[in-house]
Amino acid sequence: MMAYELTGPILADEEPTVGKAWVVGGRVTYERPRHTDITRIDGWVIPGLVDMHCHLSVGPSGPVDGDLVVKQAFTERDAGVLMVRDTGSASSLDVLDGRSDVPKVYRSGRFIARPKRYLKGYAVEIEPDELPAEAARQARASGSWVKIIADWIDRDLGAQADLAPLWSAQQLADAVKAAQAEGGRVTAHTFATESLDALLDARLDCIEHGTGMTDSHMERAAASGTPVVPTLLQIANFASFAAQASERFPVFAERMQRMYERRHEHVTRMWEAGVTLLTGTDAGTSIAHGDLAREASEMARCMPAADVVAGATWKARRFLGGPVLDEGDPADLVVLSGDPRELIGVLMAPTLVMLDGLPVV
Repeated sequence: MMAYELTGPILADEEPTVGKAWVVGGRVTYERPRHTDITRIDGWVIPGLVDMHCHLSVGPSGPVDGDLVVKQAFTERDAGVLMVRDTGSASSLDVLDGRSDVPKVYRSGRFIARPKRYLKGYAVEIEPDELPAEAARQARASGSWVKIIADWIDRDLGAQADLAPLWSAQQLADAVKAAQAEGGRVTAHTFATESLDALLDARLDCIEHGTGMTDSHMERAAASGTPVVPTLLQIANFASFAAQASERFPVFAERMQRMYERRHEHVTRMWEAGVTLLTGTDAGTSIAHGDLAREASEMARCMPAADVVAGATWKARRFLGGPVLDEGDPADLVVLSGDPRELIGVLMAPTLVMLDGLPVV
């Protein structure tokens, strides 16, 4: 049986483990094996990257299924992303079931939205009073996460159209309670300030984007331990959204432009407030799959690189309940040419990606 010797520091917590580790039978051990056939691997070792906001069933032209879902999973894997939280699917991910050559996927079922209040063809569209029952249904279907669209542009307001909540505070509270009763966890898409008090009151488990968070919301999220996934690559698109909407929806356009201009400052304020920040790309549509390293570089403009690496590896894995290279854990790891806390750019070019103890790149 082939074994591998990991000679570099292992960064799977606040401080690296200095000393050797081995991969035997697809798992990590810190006890020297008796094998004589050992391949040495040099470099900094991190747990496989985690994309906390990814859509494997969405591509540049819209929903995809079948082999294209697998292809996009391979793209993530080859970039070192070995764990994915799929935050809303537009089609089935069953094609990934039973495969050992793709990242571990935590599913969120279908997006949940109201009719005409989200991207056409992506979501289960329901009336507001149906939200709790649908949240429970999606929790059962995914066995993991539920994704609620908390706010979107309300075009019925004409020239005054702007971001607006889709649900009442009571509907959100009942939906979170219903999903959690089924063993699910709830995350919400939110750009708008107006949705956030109700979401935090409902005690949901995570916030996506969070571009409308005020200092008060940040303090509440920090105190409750509710993480935020800022998706800076997606927020960089807000300028183009504003330009496209400026003639028909000037109020909405002005808000999107403002959030675009302050995006880095806003994430810095979250970090200074003590909010747990996890790394996710919003891959699918306009964001390419396999771009987590670029997202990490954007986040490193707002906060220390060490905290970015934590939010993209061991901290995200522990939040999801996944392994982090402890004794006996699956050898899902990435080897780098240097310390990513000092140079975040090394995430762009891993020297080795190993999934279940097998090198894939």
